[in-house]
Amino acid sequence: MRRRWEERVKVRTQAGRFRLGWWAVLAIAFGSAIPHSQASVAVLVEQPYGHLGTFSPGGHSAIFLDHVCAETPVKLRPCQPDELGVVISRYDGIQHLDWLAVPLTGYLYAVDTAADIPASMDREREVALRDIYRRAHLESIAPDLPDGKAPGGNWYELAGSAYDRAIFGFSVKTTAEQDAGLIALFNDRRNVERYNGAFTNCADFARVTINRFYPGAIHRNFIADFGVTSPKQVARQLTKYASRHPEVELEVFKVPQVRGSLPRSHANEGVSEALVRRYGLPIVLISPVTAALMLTAYIGDGRFEMPRHAPILDVGVLEAEARVLPALVAPAGGPEQEAMLTRSLRLPEPEAALPFPDPPSMPRVEVVAVPQGKTEPAGASQPF
Repeated sequence: MRRRWEERVKVRTQAGRFRLGWWAVLAIAFGSAIPHSQASVAVLVEQPYGHLGTFSPGGHSAIFLDHVCAETPVKLRPCQPDELGVVISRYDGIQHLDWLAVPLTGYLYAVDTAADIPASMDREREVALRDIYRRAHLESIAPDLPDGKAPGGNWYELAGSAYDRAIFGFSVKTTAEQDAGLIALFNDRRNVERYNGAFTNCADFARVTINRFYPGAIHRNFIADFGVTSPKQVARQLTKYASRHPEVELEVFKVPQVRGSLPRSHANEGVSEALVRRYGLPIVLISPVTAALMLTAYIGDGRFEMPRHAPILDVGVLEAEARVLPALVAPAGGPEQEAMLTRSLRLPEPEAALPFPDPPSMPRVEVVAVPQGKTEPAGASQPF
């Protein structure tokens, strides 16, 4: 009898391992990575657009954290399992605040869920969507004017960024302790405007924030950017740092500009790159030596190609993963992936159907119940 029980348990264990592998394949196939299994921080490099982009081709830089969320635009908290994270950015002229936090979907598309993201966009609809989102979520930092209309200022940059421009992301891993430390730091310190276009701009905000996770990863470039931090230079230096430290697990992605009648955004440029590309000929005529120095600075320490074939960050896929897979992952900074899946999964009882159909080659094995108390409760979501 004992031998028969051991054989049946062995069969069950083998079936469990096979199904564990199948679940892992499905989870990986469902997206480029299992959401919330590992925390990360990403530098967002947003392309310049409009008339300002012609004269200031650097674009904008922000920070995206997938395990940190916004309780309010000025207060952070840990995310719940079904939340996608927050974008934190620095703009000038918004209630004299240094940083503002907006949920990822709202920041990119000015809506709350992927199901509401328009397939195309025009100026009139963009203005309307932004105002609706402002009234619902940003009223505290962009209140109505006395006549009930939307106020002026840069608050509109916090909602629907992907309508105006394409965005590249450069993501490295973080730990739960690092995320908690960042939340405490941002919530405890005074949130007072520090913006300066030359030395405390949006890219400086990204530089300082990344350096809190990885000290010394990003620094000012006094050769190619003349000490002015540019969004493209932040991405370049983070990429170089990741090449020397593969343990940070750099990943890149792209958020395409939503198609429609709005003008298309332009490529990001660094300081010396912009001078060489846009004003090279006049500078050559005025001072060939200066032109030669700028070209040398750009070629030597300023060239960086944005990823041409970066995977697309699909908010709809992220939301679906967050709904389906939270029980498959353990707290950030926990054991290896297989161990996390092993703890989180259990075989269904014989009468229960698998959430996904069996693959054609799935072996038909008899599954027997393990004595009570040996399995974990089904569907238990893991905390972060």
